[in-house]
Amino acid sequence: MKNYLIAGIGGTLAGLLLTTQLAGPILAQDASSNADVYEQLDLFGNVFEQVRGQYVEETDAKKLIEAAINGMLQSLDPHSSFLPADDYEDMQTQTRGSFGGLGIEVGQEDGLVKVISPMDDTPAAEAGVKAGDFITHVNSEPLMGLTLDQSVDLMRGEIGSEVTITILREGEQEPFDLKMIRDTIKLTAVKGRTEGHVVVLRVATFNDETMSSLEADLKMAVDEIGGIDKVTGFVIDLRNNPGGLLDQAIYVSDAFLDKGEIVSTRGRTPEESERWNATPGDLAEGKPVVVLINRGSASASEIVTGALQDHRRAIVVGEKSFGKGSVQTVLPVTSDSAMRLTTARYYTPSGRSIQALGINPDIIVAQPRPKPEEEDEDQPRTESSFSTSEAELRGALNNDSYSDEEKRQLEEEAAEVEATAKLREEDYQMAYAIDILKGLSAVDFRADAVPESAKPATTGEDSGTEGTPATDAPEMEDDGGAPGEGAAEAPATEGTQ
Repeated sequence: MKNYLIAGIGGTLAGLLLTTQLAGPILAQDASSNADVYEQLDLFGNVFEQVRGQYVEETDAKKLIEAAINGMLQSLDPHSSFLPADDYEDMQTQTRGSFGGLGIEVGQEDGLVKVISPMDDTPAAEAGVKAGDFITHVNSEPLMGLTLDQSVDLMRGEIGSEVTITILREGEQEPFDLKMIRDTIKLTAVKGRTEGHVVVLRVATFNDETMSSLEADLKMAVDEIGGIDKVTGFVIDLRNNPGGLLDQAIYVSDAFLDKGEIVSTRGRTPEESERWNATPGDLAEGKPVVVLINRGSASASEIVTGALQDHRRAIVVGEKSFGKGSVQTVLPVTSDSAMRLTTARYYTPSGRSIQALGINPDIIVAQPRPKPEEEDEDQPRTESSFSTSEAELRGALNNDSYSDEEKRQLEEEAAEVEATAKLREEDYQMAYAIDILKGLSAVDFRADAVPESAKPATTGEDSGTEGTPATDAPEMEDDGGAPGEGAAEAPATEGTQ
């Protein structure tokens, strides 16, 4: 306490001395800066009045001011925006996981509307919309030249109504149309299932229900397999997960980490920086974990991926992620409106920022494009149609060295391998992840077997509070943008449909 007081007094004395010496120049500089600001505000007022009085059609003053505010915020970065009453209400609804629309997370790139990711089990996903697609027209009306909010408005409509969007896709020579029916989008945050002795957790978004759903689905899947001792490992599928709430990303990361930093955020000043550390307890109980990502994985999903990758708690498989490493805070402006403002960048435990760079997987596995269907009848009979094993040969000796129970186990293992092989035709990346877990299981891998020397440092460069538990997460979004009919609270880029 004594040292603190001395340092404080010293700082005060130095400050008085500096003020005495430089008061004149600083005051003059501040006055000049304020004068410039007032001149620019006068300029805005003059333009506003000219538009109201001279524009060819009568204008709405409220809409003009809101457009000016939104233009100011969007000039900062793609994720800062103004939320008028309707959009603010939509955003609050979307964090609870239910809304109307097509189920597409979109952003804007070079004036074009770009699909960040289609959401699971939505009209967009069922129609075949893919991450990276560009939407050029809605019901034959071009989107070029429109703001993102205006484009989103065109895609909105009455539930049950039909809409046609024109898609420009890499690898396709010509744009093509996709028809879909607008519907109420009910986001299922987490879906758990089993693939043999592997637990697959599909995390589609990070909303208020994500962590509770993950815990429930994980427990159900583990029980279905017969207990944690019989589980080979876990796959956390974050493909096409556009992000969501920062605190939920922290909770999910904490669920698979016993200790160490999860993420840090660094704002404009050191006082605005924070750090969150894991608390004891691993839902997977040390079993190996594989995280699946692709270019539709953004924001909150990148926080989870980065934390588990840096701590070597998971092997990351798939394609490079989207690369959104900024944090947006929703700040109320009036009683029924707000603005979403970028207030910080986030950093993984090793201190890396993935902003605009994304997270590179440990093993790159691209999802192969479907091959054109071929007529089976036209295929010639191959040697694989004939007997290719000893057991199928006439008069082959029986194997009596195994008990009936051991034979049953061998048959089950063979069936699991065949099921994974069949899965490659439906989801190559998932099958690859399951094969990795089987390989790790074969060498008896456990997370707690990783030597401390191999683990990354868990101290960041910011001045956040060391050891802050994950439960102290702020009420912030990990990303933002104008909410639209498909937003999952803080979509990967500005705006959603």
